[in-house]
Amino acid sequence: MEFGSGNDFKIMSTIKNDLILKTLRGEPTERTPVWMMRQAGRYLPQYMVLREKYGFFERCQTPELACQITLQPVDIIGVDAAILFSDILVVPQAMGLEVQLIESKGPVLPNPVKTSADLLRVRIPEVHETLQYVFDAIKLIKKELNGRVPLIGFAGAPWTLLCYMVQGKGSKTFDEAKAFCFTQPALAHQLLQMITNTTIAYLKGQIAAGADIVQIFDSWGGLLSPDDFENISLKYIRQIVDALKDEAPVIIFAKGAWHSLNKMALTGAHGLGIDWCIKPKLARQFAGNGIVLQGNFDPAKLLSPIPVIKKEVTEMLDAFGPGNYIANLGHGILPNVPVDHAKAFVDTVKEYKYTNNTH
Repeated sequence: MEFGSGNDFKIMSTIKNDLILKTLRGEPTERTPVWMMRQAGRYLPQYMVLREKYGFFERCQTPELACQITLQPVDIIGVDAAILFSDILVVPQAMGLEVQLIESKGPVLPNPVKTSADLLRVRIPEVHETLQYVFDAIKLIKKELNGRVPLIGFAGAPWTLLCYMVQGKGSKTFDEAKAFCFTQPALAHQLLQMITNTTIAYLKGQIAAGADIVQIFDSWGGLLSPDDFENISLKYIRQIVDALKDEAPVIIFAKGAWHSLNKMALTGAHGLGIDWCIKPKLARQFAGNGIVLQGNFDPAKLLSPIPVIKKEVTEMLDAFGPGNYIANLGHGILPNVPVDHAKAFVDTVKEYKYTNNTH
């Protein structure tokens, strides 16, 4: 899949390790690229030192800290891409809602959106006023990376952000958010469109600041039926992909929504993240051969003994086969994963040779 102008390709050529970019462009690579969702953060002792000193949003909003944290897994684990240290909830924050992040408890939005009157408190912000700290962090990260690996920017999908903006906190079911969409559909779609417009401007700002790839996280896409996923989530993700796909490669990660991989593949996205609840062969059947798959190691399996990790990662690589694939976890790395286990995951992918593959 082609994307970008000649200018973009010139920028890319200055990246020394461009395995992920080549893969997303459909070009052959000497090995499978690898990174891990949530790789910048809570399982690294170096991150915990900063966590003791600074609050969560202080870490996100201070470009020097966000840069330091983003680079840690590149230096320590040796991944093939950096991912911006930030949070999906900076967007609701920029849109006018208070967001608190309570360590080891999760996010709290004390004044969620429940009615049309509440929606009056929400705005489509000027992202260069409200989220400039993110763009400043990206510029600093790019400078410090000095072309070692690409930088991935990201945002939450509109449905996932609506979940928090309506429910006001984390949930396993987000029943209040779903009820909001089903009982007040006009209001829900108005909010989803506002989030979509903000997210497009935000991700365009990330790309302009230097992000090489962007990923859309739909963490709660799997809570919706296939029809509701289309109507409440994918309809809006499609707008975002459409606005960005010619500027940078886009990866969609909709956890649990593997039933719609075929529809996601038709958005024009360059990659699709998948979780561990679908077999690689079936994911490929659903998605087709024209798109990169990313995933799908169960993060909890990184708690296994290292020899088991190596064996299971090798089996995963065998199952996906060569090309059109980025090795990753099926969701974010857990805080209690030992660093050497994370490194074993990455090293096993790096050492794996296509010649081992019987496919």
